[in-house]
This record gives sequence, C-alpha cells and structure tokens, in this order.
Amino acid sequence: MFQDTCLVFAFALFFYGVNAFYGATILAPVPGGSYTEGVVGQPIAINPLIAGTNDPDRDLMEISFSDLTELAERYTPDDTHRIWTVVLKENLHWSDGEPLTSDDIIFTLETIQNPDTHSPAFAGWQGVVAERLSEREVRFTLKTPYAFFSHNLASLKITPEHVFSTIPAANLRLSDYNLEPVGSGPYSFAGYEKRRDGFVTDYHFVASPYYSGEAPLIKELSFKFFPNYQEAINAFNQRHIDGLGGIAPQDVDAVRINHRVAELAIPRYYAVFINQTTSLQLREKEVRTALDTAIDRAEILTVALENRGLPVGGPLTPGIEGYDAEIGAGARFLPDATNAALDAAGWLLGDDGVRRKTIQGNELRLAFELVVPDIAFLVKTAEVLAERWKNVGIEITTTILSPTEVANDVVKTRNYQLLMFGNILNMNPDIFSFWHSSEKFRPGLNLSVYENKSVDTLLEAIRREFNVEKREEQIRELERLIDADKPAVFLFSPYYLYLAPKNLGGLENPQVSSPANRFQNVAEWYLKTARVFR
Repeated sequence: MFQDTCLVFAFALFFYGVNAFYGATILAPVPGGSYTEGVVGQPIAINPLIAGTNDPDRDLMEISFSDLTELAERYTPDDTHRIWTVVLKENLHWSDGEPLTSDDIIFTLETIQNPDTHSPAFAGWQGVVAERLSEREVRFTLKTPYAFFSHNLASLKITPEHVFSTIPAANLRLSDYNLEPVGSGPYSFAGYEKRRDGFVTDYHFVASPYYSGEAPLIKELSFKFFPNYQEAINAFNQRHIDGLGGIAPQDVDAVRINHRVAELAIPRYYAVFINQTTSLQLREKEVRTALDTAIDRAEILTVALENRGLPVGGPLTPGIEGYDAEIGAGARFLPDATNAALDAAGWLLGDDGVRRKTIQGNELRLAFELVVPDIAFLVKTAEVLAERWKNVGIEITTTILSPTEVANDVVKTRNYQLLMFGNILNMNPDIFSFWHSSEKFRPGLNLSVYENKSVDTLLEAIRREFNVEKREEQIRELERLIDADKPAVFLFSPYYLYLAPKNLGGLENPQVSSPANRFQNVAEWYLKTARVFR
C-alpha cells in the first residue's frame, strides 16, 4: 500500500514537473541543419551589375548580396527630396573579409551608369549622382524629385569595388567572379559543380560570418539545377531537394510526399492588351468594353489557375498603395448587358454568329487575332476567353507562339490586335512605363499603344507627389480613367507557388516583390527548434 502511494506520488510529481516545464517554456528556432533548393534553369551571371531577368541568377543574388537599405543605418531625403543621404552601418565586410565602404556604393552606381557595362539597371539610374561624404556616408542627388526613390535604394544590390574595379566594364561578363560571387548577403559562396558539358548541377553556400544582419539559422544552403519542372518535381518526391518554387498549379498534384505549398502574392498581372491602332473595330469603346464584360474572371481562375491567384480588373494589384478594390476586384461578368450594348452600338449578329457593322462603307466583323505565349495556364485562359467572346458574337483566332517569339518579335513591333501578356510591377504605384504615351513603342512597355493626356498628367504627378493622402487620390483617379478607356482586359494575378517541407519555419512572406524575394528573410528560415524559457 505504501509502495503504491509512493508510486502514485512519483508519477504525479513527474507530470507536475513536465507541465510546469512546458508552461514555463516555448518552442523557439535554433541554429542548425542544411537546406537544398531546386531551381529550373542555369546560372549565368550572379552579378548585380550585369544580371538580367534570369531567375536562377536572381535567386542566388538574393542570398549572396545585400541591397543598400539592408546595409544602411539610415537613409533620409532633404526637404526638396532631390538629395538623399545614406549612412552605412559600422564594420561592414564582404564575404572575403574585405571592408565594405561608401566607395563600393559609388563604384556600383557608376558601373551601372557606364554604357559599356550594358547593365539592365542602366535606365533606372540615369540622372542620379552619387558623392562620397565619408567612409560610411554617400549623398545621392536626383535631377528631379522622385516619390519612390527609397524603392530604388532597396533594389540596388551593392558589388565589391576591390573585385571588379580592375576589369574593364566591357569585359565584366568574362569574369570568373560572375559564378563565384563575393557578396555581403546572409550566405557566402562555397563552391559549385558542373558536368563536362557545362551544365551546372549544384551550388553550395554557407552562412556568412560577415553578414550585417542576424546570423542565418540554417547553416548550409545548396541549390540543385534542373532543365525542366518534371525533373525537379521528381527530385522533390525523392527528397533530393527540400524546396522548389515557381511550380504551376496543375503540378501540385504530382507531388507525392508530405509537403506544404506556400502561396506568395507577387505584384504582377496578366491581361489582354488591346492595340487600337491595328483595327477600326477596336477603336470603338463599346467593343473594348464588350471584351471586358463578356468574360467571367472567377471561371478563368478556376480553369487556368485552380483558384491559386486573384482576379484583377485594373492596372494595380492588391497590396500596392492606392489600389482601388472596387475596380481591381474585376467582378463584372455581364453577358446579357454586353449583348444589349453591342446591339445598341450597331454591331448585329450575322448568320455565322459573328457581329458585323458597316464603317466608312466597309462591312467589318468582330473577328480578332489573339496572340498567346505558349504557357499552359495562358493557353487554357485563351480557350475560356474565346468561348466567352463567341457567346456575344466576337470571333477569336488564337495564335500560340513561344514566349521568346512573343517577346522578341511580337512585343517589339507591336504587331498584334490582341496580346495576352504579363506585367510585373514594383511594390509601388509608379506604372509610368506601362501606360504613359511616351512608352508606346520599343523599348517602352505600353503594350496597348495607349494615349490619354489626362492619364499622362497623372502618371507624371504621382512620381512627384510626396503627400501620401493626395497621391492616393491621384492614383485612384488614374485607375478610374484607365478603367473607363478599356485599353486592356485585365485578368488575374497568379500566386507564386513554393513547395517546402512541413518543418521549414520562418517562411512568412504573404507578398513579395519578385520570385527571388522569397529569400528576402532567408536568414530567419529554420529547420530545428528547442524549448527555451519564456
């Protein structure tokens, strides 16, 4: 009896102690572990001075280079907003141990501005002058005030002067350092492997002891490269990689092992851009409006993206300053009203089911060519659009071309009636390059060849307006004007889908500015936890 009592007492004491321990502690991330990311494609130049839109380069730059705002203790404008002063943190170093100073900032900007460098960032930094004030201070002087210059600073990844200064700008692409980066980010380059045919198979990074932020929790970060997503998904299923980004919604079902799918919102959208210069029919607002109101965006999201995205009805996406949800939600599927409006405008159904009207003595049909990049979800989208437009008497011939053909042949020449294409925005409402009339032709990005003087005025004013409340009013007016003109049929903003193991913590990016920015807080990712006292 006494022994039984002691046993019960011991168990009670044990469970009391366990409960007390759990009550006094919490699970917290601890350092350790290794992580392997799968990437489709090949690194070409892991160098912010010359890297373009190649996703593998951008991924590796994000973990190995810091942007200026990460390196800065503070950055502030003067009263005119033309002069910005940046003060760097103390004791900054490159991954090879060399000091990082204001000289590196000056070198980075001047190299980008050098035409011989052929930097993709060239256009965005014209007219900006950088001066060295001290080892830690830099002054930027702008030709004209720009309301979103802090975003430019946040996108400027700094490169080491001591590595590249002796290389002529025209020869930068020949440097071995393009594949062996010396950076200032959370991870430093440790090596890479390639096959005899030159295909890079693996990249290896380790947590950098010189990183200016909190030390990364995951100590080793590797990348494996694949020629296509099928091979990458197979590697994920075989646990050869831990993470994989950019998969299509239809590919999620091919994943066989336990996993999580992170849906990251990116400020991008797809639309059908209407080139009014190629067709008398498209110059009529009633026709452009019909193209917009005859489609069901909810249906498109389901069929093309399996609901992994957001409907878009205007030139901005959710999360951007000034976004007007009433316009942007895009919920305006009105087939009956569309048919009535076309009837009223004189576009009457012919025996072939296509509407027609006599203009300037010529009988014209509502029949258009839609150019579509050969990407699975866009092709599906085009099928839905063609069917919906057919229901209101608009005939569509779909021309499917490779993304390269669309970018190099179609977009550059503006030789299309309707073009399905995507715009990637910044995390700010400066959409000048997409809708200002000065951007109608190459190298501009005004794909609708759109011109509206009031819109031009607003686009210019928004760039100069520093009063946030007033600027938001201007942005909403801009959205209303573009919506009224119907220069495009805005469709959707797909989520960026990221496969990860369930034990990966710290991936908390509901919205990122680009696919590579899924790594913007990579130093906080963790695989291991331990109980610590509160």
